[in-house]
Amino acid sequence: MAVGPTTRRRQLGADLRRLRDAKGLTLEEAGARVGISKATLSRYETKEGTVKWPAVDALCREYGATDEERLALVELAKGAKIQGWWRSLADPIPESMNLMLTLEDEVVREDHYACMYIPGLLQTRAYAEAVHRASEVRCPEREVQHMVDIRMKRQELLDRAEPPRLWCVIDEAAIRRLVGGREVMREQLRHLLDVAERPYVTIQMLPFARGAHAAAVGSFAVLRGQTEELDVVYVDLIGGGLFMEKRQELDRYKTAFEYLNAQAMDLESSVELIEQVRREL
Repeated sequence: MAVGPTTRRRQLGADLRRLRDAKGLTLEEAGARVGISKATLSRYETKEGTVKWPAVDALCREYGATDEERLALVELAKGAKIQGWWRSLADPIPESMNLMLTLEDEVVREDHYACMYIPGLLQTRAYAEAVHRASEVRCPEREVQHMVDIRMKRQELLDRAEPPRLWCVIDEAAIRRLVGGREVMREQLRHLLDVAERPYVTIQMLPFARGAHAAAVGSFAVLRGQTEELDVVYVDLIGGGLFMEKRQELDRYKTAFEYLNAQAMDLESSVELIEQVRREL
């Protein structure tokens, strides 16, 4: 199974390009100084293929990087192949999930818009099971449980000492859709209220009354890295998802999320709506 570049590899490529640009060197000029080809250096910068840390060390010296920058990039090069926690799971990870897990393992912020279901990072196990059984109707129960295990493991990033900032705008339809039955939904909404109390989690509801909005096409997430160059958009599709990282695409979805944030309820009103729907169950 093909594996996408790790976040470390993406960071390394972006930093090498930044340092070369600051030095005013072309790919050919920089490569010649350290004995690598223009094509090889291009692959280093575009996050493709393997990297050799001695070459990275030499490039940093030619670019005039500080010792701190050079050592940090050498460490990135040495760890560029390291995958996250999911690589230790017994069953293979579906390709549609692999890059998401790679990116999400090191994000500093995630912006989610959810129009159909509660965002995966905020789902209870029973709710997640009901979602997967409905969307993967031909999958045996063992595969359903495996996918749910992955989702539950993903949620551990919210329990880290320094968790990513999570901002969710959730359409009212997602909390009114009866997934798994009334008891499952009551538990899910109670969990949503509990998570909303965490200082690094923001939940806003987008009620039906607000009418048309900036993301009527469907759910998406903006995964934000240490720098803007590492940002990626993930869009839900049947059977997987689509990743986009071109500047124009990123700007479009980031702007859409800003509009959604402006249209959605404030935090207190959002909690009140979730509690109201929960009582109705």
